[in-house]
Amino acid sequence: MGKIAFLFPGQGAQKTGMDQDFYENSPLARETFETASRLMGFSMEELCFTPNERLDLTEYTQAALLTACTAIWREMDARGMRADVTAGLSLGEYGALIACGAMTFSDALPVVRRRGILMQEAVPVGQGGMAAVMGLANEAIEAVLAGLRDVQIANYNCPGQTVISGKAEAVEEACTALKEAGAKRCLPLKVSGPFHSSLLKEAGSKLAEVLAPVALERPVIPYITNVTAEYVTDSAPVKSLLERQVSHSVLWQQTMERMLSDGVDTFVEIGPGRTLTGFLRKMTKEARLINVETLEQLEGLHL
Repeated sequence: MGKIAFLFPGQGAQKTGMDQDFYENSPLARETFETASRLMGFSMEELCFTPNERLDLTEYTQAALLTACTAIWREMDARGMRADVTAGLSLGEYGALIACGAMTFSDALPVVRRRGILMQEAVPVGQGGMAAVMGLANEAIEAVLAGLRDVQIANYNCPGQTVISGKAEAVEEACTALKEAGAKRCLPLKVSGPFHSSLLKEAGSKLAEVLAPVALERPVIPYITNVTAEYVTDSAPVKSLLERQVSHSVLWQQTMERMLSDGVDTFVEIGPGRTLTGFLRKMTKEARLINVETLEQLEGLHL
């Protein structure tokens, strides 16, 4: 019998109106948003449901997206929908920690709000950058970057799509070199900083201080961490992994390969967008890929 994985998207998936149907029809979702508003000191409903410029600012985005994903997951959980393993891309790892029982939403939300602020403040706007490299094998990208300074792989997303990050001029230089090495495209990303690069190591250290007093529980189901693409079944390494994740490459492709090799055949992306199932479509044709971002999608779901 196959296994089920719950997946949580990262920053970039957010959009105005996300979860509004859940908020209006699910008491659990409404409670999640109300808790978020109380903890944050601003209206999470207004941030997520009405057009505004704050939703795309890192210091607000991360809290908003975690709230939206958790609200959906809580309704799924209440309906008896369970996973065998969970994982999340970057920020999404906090959704995975909530879903596996290692961290509560009330503890995770203030952490990710602070995480967003620390990541935003780590490098002055304009001094760092990121770019998506299309159509070049990871090994070839690694070989090119080995000869350059101040740039590294930020995300191994899926075969043919890798993200690099670092100092703005280094990313630009790397894009030129990668195109010469055979990359089909190298697209600068509209981001406010060089996320998942060594330039954010200090931000990770500061995040460790935020995490220090947070209580963690032993995961009820395992989750796979971005930093190592390995299963985590105990609470002991979690804080260190979250600290390292801020400045470390996100091993998402490796995480999905691990799940597939271990018999996961149903992947449920919880939250706005289809980014993660989109990556998976380039890796498997056999698995069942499901998105739950609307109540209508949830109503018709059978796991």
